[in-house]
Amino acid sequence: MALSVVMPALEMAQETGKLVSWMKKEGEQVRKGEMLLEVETDKAVVEIEAAGDGLLSGITAQVGDVVPVGQTIAWLLQPGESLPTTSDVPTVTGRRTDAAPVAAVASSEVVASRGVGARVSPKARRLAQDHGVDLATVRGSGPGGEILADDILAIRRRAEALASADTRTLKRALYEEMPDTPTANVASNSDVASGFNRTSTPGAEGLSSIARLMAERTTQSWTSVPHFFLTRDVDATALNAAREALLPTVETSHSVRITHTDLLVAAVGRALRKHLRMNASWNSDRIVLHPDVHVAIAMSVDQGVVTAVVRGADTASVGDIAVRRRELTERARAGRLQPADLSGATFTISNLGMFDVDAFSAIIVPPQAAILAIGAITDRVVAVGGQAAVRPMLTLTLSSDHRVIDGAGAAQFLRDLVTTINNVQAL
Repeated sequence: MALSVVMPALEMAQETGKLVSWMKKEGEQVRKGEMLLEVETDKAVVEIEAAGDGLLSGITAQVGDVVPVGQTIAWLLQPGESLPTTSDVPTVTGRRTDAAPVAAVASSEVVASRGVGARVSPKARRLAQDHGVDLATVRGSGPGGEILADDILAIRRRAEALASADTRTLKRALYEEMPDTPTANVASNSDVASGFNRTSTPGAEGLSSIARLMAERTTQSWTSVPHFFLTRDVDATALNAAREALLPTVETSHSVRITHTDLLVAAVGRALRKHLRMNASWNSDRIVLHPDVHVAIAMSVDQGVVTAVVRGADTASVGDIAVRRRELTERARAGRLQPADLSGATFTISNLGMFDVDAFSAIIVPPQAAILAIGAITDRVVAVGGQAAVRPMLTLTLSSDHRVIDGAGAAQFLRDLVTTINNVQAL
């Protein structure tokens, strides 16, 4: 049976995708699971696998084309099959999933085939009944394709967003991760690192898609989220000592050099576990507390800034965090971050210490409740036991959403975070 290759939906608010390359040629045999094409979204370039076997035929999209999500751009045919006519192709309706299939069976059986035999958690089943979601149309994100409660809630959020009046409202309703400041991989050309592409008109500059989206999202956050800021100076003596002590151990066990950022991600993760309101989201008119702690690290890429996620930061070892951070940094530099690398964060940190910035205030990444800005570690004269002394000092600035957390709650989190940093070697 002919399989249609469609432009996949790789992000919640994605409406189109840009074809970067075909990894197979017209008429070439394709095997299920082989890389078939590359697609660029607002956040990343993603390699897409073939969903079945067949001869690649009827390519209609060329490199550089921007194609609506769900549109057929080629076919995978079996020997002896010809390209389907318009009347042979069924009309598929329904909600998009976070990762729509690249090749869908050209038959009405495509939807039914997803739900048959798929495991469904009890909570997901109840939510599906409450919201009128057909489980046969849901692609589960759990182990073995199990349909989880989060899958149903994501569909519900998308359905509400799709009812909005215009594209900009839709993008804002589905707002996910995008920070305001870069922290790694600085390009040598300052224009490129800032996300600008210079046009032929003197004095005019064009934004890349990532930089344009970042501009929209930070504006939306700054104008709609009630920010407040807390600042704390921290003696980094223990942090420096922990890095020096752990360097040889982690290099031996994980073949990676740990950084101050790795230690701070671990410390933030442990502190968030004690403060549920900081590991929360604002959703329309209610606060959503997240059971998992996923800390995003702001990173600079050629086109702008992205946030790459370290999952389970509250339980991961410093070595595991360092490995994950290195993988994310390498993929970010190569422009090969996957949607899973960029989604699901519950808290963000932005570190400008490597740029000799002493302190700054970062813009919250909705729907998260807070973001931590980290400055440089510098020697300063401070009072120690009533005497002047020189200590390596670090300034932390916490930006919080006042709808989710009040000043006292944020201050308690910051206090516990500093305590954790002072004992980070024990993590």
